[in-house]
Amino acid sequence: MTLLLNSQSLSKSFGTKTLFTNLSISIFIKDRLGLIGPNGSGKSTFLKILTGLVNPDSGEVISKKGLKIGYVPQSCEFPSIPVEQVLMNSLAKENLTDYDKQLLIETWLSKMEFNKKYPVTADLLSGGWKKRLSVVQQLILSPDLLLLDEPTNHLDLEGILWLEKLLIKEIPSYVLVSHDRYFLQNVVNRLIEINSAYPKGMFAIDGSYANFLAKKEQFLQGQLQQECSLASKARREEDWLRQTPKARTTKAQSRIATANEVLQNLTVVQDRNRQKKTNICFSSTQRETNKLLVAKNLSKKMGDKTLFEHMDFTLSPKTRIGLMGPNGSGKTTLLRILAKELLPDLGTIKEAEGIKVVYFDQHKTQLPDHITLKEALSPNGDYILFRGQSIHVNGWCKRFLFSPDLLNMPIGSLSGGEKARISIAHLMLKQADILLLDEPTNDLDIPTLESLEESLIDFPGAIVLITHDRCMLDRVCNCLLSLGELNQTTLYPDYAQWQTAKKNQVILKSKENKQIPITKPKLSYLEQKEYQKIEKKIELLEEEIKQLNQLLETTINTNDLTEICTKITLKENQIEQIYLRWQTLEQKK
Repeated sequence: MTLLLNSQSLSKSFGTKTLFTNLSISIFIKDRLGLIGPNGSGKSTFLKILTGLVNPDSGEVISKKGLKIGYVPQSCEFPSIPVEQVLMNSLAKENLTDYDKQLLIETWLSKMEFNKKYPVTADLLSGGWKKRLSVVQQLILSPDLLLLDEPTNHLDLEGILWLEKLLIKEIPSYVLVSHDRYFLQNVVNRLIEINSAYPKGMFAIDGSYANFLAKKEQFLQGQLQQECSLASKARREEDWLRQTPKARTTKAQSRIATANEVLQNLTVVQDRNRQKKTNICFSSTQRETNKLLVAKNLSKKMGDKTLFEHMDFTLSPKTRIGLMGPNGSGKTTLLRILAKELLPDLGTIKEAEGIKVVYFDQHKTQLPDHITLKEALSPNGDYILFRGQSIHVNGWCKRFLFSPDLLNMPIGSLSGGEKARISIAHLMLKQADILLLDEPTNDLDIPTLESLEESLIDFPGAIVLITHDRCMLDRVCNCLLSLGELNQTTLYPDYAQWQTAKKNQVILKSKENKQIPITKPKLSYLEQKEYQKIEKKIELLEEEIKQLNQLLETTINTNDLTEICTKITLKENQIEQIYLRWQTLEQKK
């Protein structure tokens, strides 16, 4: 294998905070390396050291002669010039004719899937299109090695799928920092976790993310066994050390040194085995109302653009709706309507009396960089009131993996993920029947993502969630609502079915572009009979649900109540499946 770059014994600290020590990583040609680790472990700083933007405290980076490195940072800003001019400026130092440059730009704009009719300058692009442009801005220079820092941030799901395809097809060697588990599984062939929990400060595995998880579990189990063995040996050595001074003098000094070494090693291994995880737990009012919120016939326009029309849904306890769709399709607008920050153009929203709705907006939770960690976590003093209990700020900050020694540190020096944990801490203090969450996963490391998922699964109220994290959508949501083209909204039971539908749309669009006539499948005789009976089936089921709800209001026995609720849920699921079948048949009609 050809070595592209070698980092030897890198160490880096900021003030009193040590990011990593003696970190050595080699990168070879055709490496598709995923770099993961807890927030604040120094992943982004490591990439900047490789690019030369940041100097290490010690150690060095040795690269192949003439190695051409491209770097895509987390956030990208552009001047107020056309997109084509941004790419032309990137090619300014390249030894190419103007014609070749223009041809190259046209090629990459096509790969970027950019519509040249889009009447904006680069500075006015959405976050997702800025991210696409920043990637293409580097790829147009044909780098030998591409470094990407959280490349899925600001991308919608379609953008992430575009990036996955681009990386696999166009880039032979890259290093990327990401916490997107599906993304890692699809695009990397090697993983390194930077974490002080490992003896060398990192854990490296060849293969997929799934393979990494299996190997990591094996390693951690081995480390636990090592702790047990050391603990047993330490007990024997401690017993020996407790013997009288006379008995000890008869022993060799090497025995004393060995005993002390065993005890030190045990302490080190015990510290590594303490898996630190953010303790997330959302507060609920414990309301048992069957229908928390009912939305009927919701419609909304922004300017001349219709976002959605005639949208109906009900939020009940344990309802988890994931909102899907490209950037600009109206996902955030819908959340703002539910949060009463906007009014729909048409339709009604009926809430249960006294209902508490909590809205998490990633942009509104940002705090000024100059305030301290203590001020951010506990703005009203030394204590936080959580679920009726008074908690000291020292204990509260430990819950979110901050050392009390850092309480006076300005939050501007924290990583994006550490700031995100502060936002979650604020969210936990609010009691809710309904959680409206707009991109709560941005910048969170994988352990925190898993803790967040578990807390959302356990939350007894309803959730409406916007996220590009496909793993979270699969784990948390029991229904996906897709806002798409032609102002249509479609329900899907999971991400896999949404993805299948999108692939079918792409195939259909491709055929249309090739002007191939498409013959719609016709209903068979049996399907025609089924179609004619569907509406009646739905009416009967809705009537049965209505009768069950009436019975629910008069029933006192707990067992009977449970049975009735189960029947209602089953019939509602039946209706949902019939609607999906109706849609399928309607498309054939």
